[in-house]
Amino acid sequence: MKKLSEAVEMFAKQRDWDQFHSPKNLSMALAIEAGELMEHFLWLTQAESRELPQERVSAIGAEVGDVMIYLTRLCQVLGLDPLDEATRKLELNEKRYPVERARGVARKYTELQDDE
Repeated sequence: MKKLSEAVEMFAKQRDWDQFHSPKNLSMALAIEAGELMEHFLWLTQAESRELPQERVSAIGAEVGDVMIYLTRLCQVLGLDPLDEATRKLELNEKRYPVERARGVARKYTELQDDE
């Protein structure tokens, strides 16, 4: 992650793009790239989305790269460590989605009922 972060920061600095990389702009670019990622799955069935041809997987990989780059840059600008933030969120989700209530259930944590 550190190597990627350094490369992304250098890429932006070499092009004098800091002036454009406000949190607002970066979050919008991230959302746009996430939309382009989603476009690859539009109208596919669940089964089709699991059995993609390799050329489609490669194109999806390029979009994943864009998402990762913009997320990395957004974290740099805001002074966030994305791995720390993901770890904190996972710890929170472990509490929100206890295994005994969430296993095999696709509902939001606010809809999970305590069976006791």
